[in-house]
Amino acid sequence: MAEAAESLRVKFLAWLGGERRAAPKTVETYGRDIAAFLGFLTHHTGGEPTAETLQALRAADIRAWLAQAAKAGVGNATRAKKLSAIATFFKYLHKRHGIESTALSLISRPRAKRPLPRALSQADAALITSDIAEATNTPGIQARDAAFMFLLYGAGLRINEALSLNVGDLPAPGNPLRVTGKGNKQRIVPLLPAVYAALASYVKLHPNPGAGEALFLGARGNRLNAGVVQKTLRDFRRLNGLPEHATPHALRHSFATHLLSGGADLRSIQELLGHASLSTTQRYTDVDTDQLMSVWRASHPRA
Repeated sequence: MAEAAESLRVKFLAWLGGERRAAPKTVETYGRDIAAFLGFLTHHTGGEPTAETLQALRAADIRAWLAQAAKAGVGNATRAKKLSAIATFFKYLHKRHGIESTALSLISRPRAKRPLPRALSQADAALITSDIAEATNTPGIQARDAAFMFLLYGAGLRINEALSLNVGDLPAPGNPLRVTGKGNKQRIVPLLPAVYAALASYVKLHPNPGAGEALFLGARGNRLNAGVVQKTLRDFRRLNGLPEHATPHALRHSFATHLLSGGADLRSIQELLGHASLSTTQRYTDVDTDQLMSVWRASHPRA
């Protein structure tokens, strides 16, 4: 008579905690996930699963289990972990009990969704660009910080793209900025008058405005460090009650999200951000929809 799958589960957990010396929490989690899987098979196949059931398992059976978990609201990352537990169980079954199933090799792991970009409100983004200079009393640093934040929010630059600029990279008034992004790819970014004005004000106070000199300088005269920018904004947001996700990169996200809200098309935003793939830019449509739903829930009387 074929051995019950539950008996094999118990032996597996003993092996996992004993020979493999897995942490008790890991043994507990694997045990719970495999028990839930066997419970699914009980209903799916119409009887208590045995070694023969596991041997005959099809890819369709595993997909049905994953689909049921997804329908219950289990996220991709969690389903991937559960699938990993089942895969470890089957490796043990093959090695110790000669039970072999090719079903798992036909299943792709659920891919965890990338977290949505967290944009700031237009009011918070505007506050940063207009008031960041108040974080210091040194005119040169005040102008530098204002110009830097204007570039991130007004032109959508990555923090390292802004830090790598030289004085000679700044265009003449009314002309776009040439930015070197990831993979050494260049793109053209138009500068709003307010952004250009902030940059021009800073350059007037630049201690050494030669064309080959770093545009943004630190207190010691070297090229500005990303950590300094992050700390400056971190201190500013805490003093002004801004959300914790108010970071330099959030200003770039805000640039894209606010453009989308204003009617800009995805292709144009892709070009401005320097995304290699349109699918990366499409994530901002989820952000915009999410913000729209938040407004609806807060405003509609029947929400």
